[in-house]
Amino acid sequence: MAKTDTHGPNSLSMASEDYLESIYRIMDEQDAFETGIRSVDVAEQLEVSKASVNKAIATLKEHGMVEQTRYGRVTLTELGREYGKDVWHRHRTLRLFLTEGLGVDPETADDEACLMEHALSEDTMKRWCDYLERQGISVD
Repeated sequence: MAKTDTHGPNSLSMASEDYLESIYRIMDEQDAFETGIRSVDVAEQLEVSKASVNKAIATLKEHGMVEQTRYGRVTLTELGREYGKDVWHRHRTLRLFLTEGLGVDPETADDEACLMEHALSEDTMKRWCDYLERQGISVD
């Protein structure tokens, strides 16, 4: 089965989306959209090596999602910020549905939301969000 194109011509692999989501989340938590974050923060959040983060950052740079000076702080481009925000929103929406709507335990819901966020098309995700809002479940 082919992967559904969820983000148009700038589609990233699942792993790259996970790194982008992590960068977005850390920047949001630290209010660091202007100053950027350290790559070690991403390694700690995702529990991966700094080398893995550096490789992912190189890929994200190639796709125009992040900028980084040599060994400097990582910042999101406008495109990266929007894409990361979208992936994080998908994750939170799916996790909320799994926990609140289906009663799945939070840890399982978080793991499964991470898998599901990459597979749904933009149209399906929008329809799901609209449905949840009609049910009184809203992430925002």
